[in-house]
Amino acid sequence: MRNHGRSRAGIWLMLAPLYLFTLLFVAGPLIYMVVLSFQQRAEVWGVVHTFTLDNYKNILTPVYLQTFVESFKLALTSTALITLIGYPFGYFMAKLPAIWKKRMMLLIMIPFWTNSLIRLYGWIIIFRANGSLDKILMGLGLTDSPLKLLYTYPAVVVGMVYALLQFMILAVYSSAEKMDWSLVEAARDLGASPLRAFYTVTLKMTLPGLLSGIILTFIPSMGLFFIADILGGNKVVLVGSLIQDQLMKAHNQPFAAALSLVLMVLTTLMISLYKRVTHSSELEGLL
Repeated sequence: MRNHGRSRAGIWLMLAPLYLFTLLFVAGPLIYMVVLSFQQRAEVWGVVHTFTLDNYKNILTPVYLQTFVESFKLALTSTALITLIGYPFGYFMAKLPAIWKKRMMLLIMIPFWTNSLIRLYGWIIIFRANGSLDKILMGLGLTDSPLKLLYTYPAVVVGMVYALLQFMILAVYSSAEKMDWSLVEAARDLGASPLRAFYTVTLKMTLPGLLSGIILTFIPSMGLFFIADILGGNKVVLVGSLIQDQLMKAHNQPFAAALSLVLMVLTTLMISLYKRVTHSSELEGLL
């Protein structure tokens, strides 16, 4: 009994730093942000400690609600393109020989070695008027004048796809690599067409990885304001940009906290939906 008590005390001593870190740096800031979102902004600087729901009511005004809608549209567009590119890439990458898997993994990881801001500034060189893309298109005779793609909505979409594509590829690859390919061959032997075998076997078995990639790309694309600032100028405003403006320019910390909480709730709903879908797919696999 004494040894058992000592082992339990040792476990608690090992877990205590983790619990302390979680309380100080996770739970503490979240609680502070929740409390701050229900307070008022002072006339000059700071916060008035008076309970109010005005911060959440202001989110429902057309100008701020439209920002959420535009952010959601951009996230959907970016995620759809990332899925169309990343899913086939990750799927066929899992079917490569071992040596080529390592090479492709290295090529995917290389961009992470460079700061994302530096990589995005490279797209400015490509998209600006008379930039690399314009010179190529005019050299091929496809265009007669510069397209001026920089500071446009398509430029922001390209930036989102470029910044988040690796997460989709790696998520799909991790699921496809664990697949039992004999099940696909069995489906083909039983008379299923390649498309039907893909839909009934491959897609269902790689669905957790696909959904993980969607979560890892959809949620950040709603808040990666620096991509919209660099490639979109002031023409594309995301929820993250709005939060930054409220903190840095308007100095309205309670409203920024309310915006952050709403975004966090949307993120939680997406994760809950992901867990429900993956759980149901696992049950179907067991049945």
